[in-house]
Amino acid sequence: MERNNGMRPQDVVILLKILLWQGRKWLKKDLAAELYLSPAEVGHSLNRSQLAGLVDPTQKKLMKKAFAEFLLHGFAYVFPVKPGSMAIGIPTAYSAPVLNQYVVSSETIVWPHPEGRMKGQSVSPLYKGAIQASLKDKALYDLLCLCDVLRVGRVREKQKAKELLESQISQDV
Repeated sequence: MERNNGMRPQDVVILLKILLWQGRKWLKKDLAAELYLSPAEVGHSLNRSQLAGLVDPTQKKLMKKAFAEFLLHGFAYVFPVKPGSMAIGIPTAYSAPVLNQYVVSSETIVWPHPEGRMKGQSVSPLYKGAIQASLKDKALYDLLCLCDVLRVGRVREKQKAKELLESQISQDV
């Protein structure tokens, strides 16, 4: 049986972490520990990302232009989500601090989580460990929230999130 080489949600989070770690030496086990994934999951993810042209052959360098194109134009179609029931959780999308200074909304979007303090419509994070990983890394949290805007936001919100993501991706260390 042929193996599916399609992108998985954790692949995006791994690529975002590599973006944040540009210029830093790291090992796959470091990514695994930081992102609450197994080293094997990280290895498979990097193989898929290399096949997609999102990392270089060493799997250490992010192909920024390709990643930006995927994230800004394909991500929301590959990993769609609809806000669900009300829950207590951690703010995400346009409800998160990274974007709520630019967007005024009466709605709140949250990742359901016992450490959360806001009530709002729930959306699932990209994968099970994403919330824990983002609680340890504010920069990763901000990027994941901007990605959630691409999944659930309206046109104006998405445009601001795209601006902020493009700015982050284009930065050099």
